[in-house]
Amino acid sequence: MAFRDLVILCLFLSFSKVFGSEIQNSVRFPLVISTWPFLDAVRAAWMAVDSGLSAVDSVVEGCSTCEVLRCDSTVGPGGSPDENGETTLDAMIMDGTTMEVGAVGSMRYVKDGIKAAKLVMQHTKHTFLVGDQASSFAISMGLPGPTDLSSPESTQKWIKWKEEHCQPNFRKDVMPVKTCGPYHLKNLLLNSNLAGTCLGGPRLSGSSHIGLHNHDTISMAVIDETGHIAVGTSTNGATFKIPGRVGDGPIAGSSAYADSDIGACGATGDGDIMMRFLPCYQVVESMRLGMEPRVAAKDAISRITRKFPEFIGAIFAVNKRGVHAGACHGWTFQYSVKNPTMKDVEVFTVLP
Repeated sequence: MAFRDLVILCLFLSFSKVFGSEIQNSVRFPLVISTWPFLDAVRAAWMAVDSGLSAVDSVVEGCSTCEVLRCDSTVGPGGSPDENGETTLDAMIMDGTTMEVGAVGSMRYVKDGIKAAKLVMQHTKHTFLVGDQASSFAISMGLPGPTDLSSPESTQKWIKWKEEHCQPNFRKDVMPVKTCGPYHLKNLLLNSNLAGTCLGGPRLSGSSHIGLHNHDTISMAVIDETGHIAVGTSTNGATFKIPGRVGDGPIAGSSAYADSDIGACGATGDGDIMMRFLPCYQVVESMRLGMEPRVAAKDAISRITRKFPEFIGAIFAVNKRGVHAGACHGWTFQYSVKNPTMKDVEVFTVLP
């Protein structure tokens, strides 16, 4: 081999060594990951990010698709009625590069939860708007409304629940004046003129009546071609929740969290318990300290179950290299992933 050819070969090998890891890692991106087998939502986010949209815009596309499809009747309008038979929405979006967050909670009359959350992030200096004021803001920013978020299915579900004496529900240590309320503290009711009216049976609380089809969230993370990460969530909350309840869906660090320097996390399950631990913030911080996604996810779940052994919930974790894993407790969890190495969305199953 001529000296010139040897020099060229050495330069090529040096170039490959320097940039080889980047080339190897780049085949993993873009990447979309979501709770549950919400395949159409993941495909929508994938089409967006693969066509060059940002991670934030791709998350909006994915979560919006789930809202339109009313995934599992737990995302978007038309599902999960509260005690009054009304459906309200919680949603959140987070930019893992700027660390900006937009969220809405207990939002009525507007069906586009994730788009409303993005408007909060883009057009206010706030992080979180709630209730009718969130609805008014979203409509003023151009989203359709006011719209009845109930559906024939959600209304019928509520009627059946009322016929079954409003059980189960999220009340505890109270008594109803009538079968379905109003509710008062036991000592106040027994000492009042209302004593002797229907006091009802015991009220269930916690994860005892939490399940896939009555208490669920789409939590999605997207890594775009530049390595920027965004997360988003959307849910219509817990079925038969107390009016005004806001779950963990719009709480950054609980339902989802992202840092483009580290990775992202998404969660689903009993949000009233999960928000007390900020499990997704914990996952990202654990990965920052060097934990692999699998270990970080299991650690975050174990922190909850040590205090609440009957807890039901799950987490996915993904680091900035695209390595992903899940952990769960109380149910079998599935999450969905799409990256350039996959022909279509792949579903991963995690056992408790």
